[in-house]
Amino acid sequence: MSMDTASPASSLTADDLAFLRRPLQGFFTVAAGPLPPQPRPLWFEAADDGTIQLFTDPDAPKVRRLRQDPRASIVVASPVGEPEHWVSVAGPVTIESEGAHALLERLAARYWDLDDPARAAQLAEMRTADWLRIAVHPASVRRVAG
Repeated sequence: MSMDTASPASSLTADDLAFLRRPLQGFFTVAAGPLPPQPRPLWFEAADDGTIQLFTDPDAPKVRRLRQDPRASIVVASPVGEPEHWVSVAGPVTIESEGAHALLERLAARYWDLDDPARAAQLAEMRTADWLRIAVHPASVRRVAG
């Protein structure tokens, strides 16, 4: 098992990006959240600019917390049955409305079979909502790869 937790990097490696571009769920935690932290599973994208991006409802508690303390982390792990592999990214976040709907479209196509009429209908309904795009800018990246 390869481990790089003693000295965290501040950017994602090519291996990290290959892993993070799989349709896996990430577990997102905000700095100003409840104690103990309560990570939430979500869809995410490892963007070409090196950030980890997600979309969310503007009224979500995580948005209020991130406006108080704009730091967060996301942990992504391989599924059961595969060798242990996880990547943890922590750092400051930015919150924007620009690009949120485009991100929604990319992630829906990544995580759902949009040929399924039920999923296509869900996406059509989601398109009518307002969304924000959150980008985590890596300040610390830790990983274990088996």
